[in-house]
Amino acid sequence: MAVISVQGQELVVEMEGLDKLWALKSRLTIPLAHVRGATMDPGILGEPKGIRAPGTHVPGVITAGTFHRDGEKVFWAVRDAQKAVVVELTGAERFTRLVVEVDDPRAAVALVEQATNR
Repeated sequence: MAVISVQGQELVVEMEGLDKLWALKSRLTIPLAHVRGATMDPGILGEPKGIRAPGTHVPGVITAGTFHRDGEKVFWAVRDAQKAVVVELTGAERFTRLVVEVDDPRAAVALVEQATNR
């Protein structure tokens, strides 16, 4: 599970519990100027992930870490697809998207959308 917050002019994604271990990251900080928006997408887990480097992938259990596919680099930290939020980033970031599981996907999307529309 991850917690998404806005601190000043940055979007902060913090992994909790064992997700820090599985994703091999504990925190991501992205300038709000590099965030295009966020959506809820429970179907995202069905998409091909690409090459895992580094990370963890056990189909139906967990997808966590950095995955490379079609020239894109995507960060994943998801176990429950119903709680998946996709944060789209600009080309100025090392990741194209962040796909993370949060406790309240609607609230997380609203937070990101409000912060990026200032």
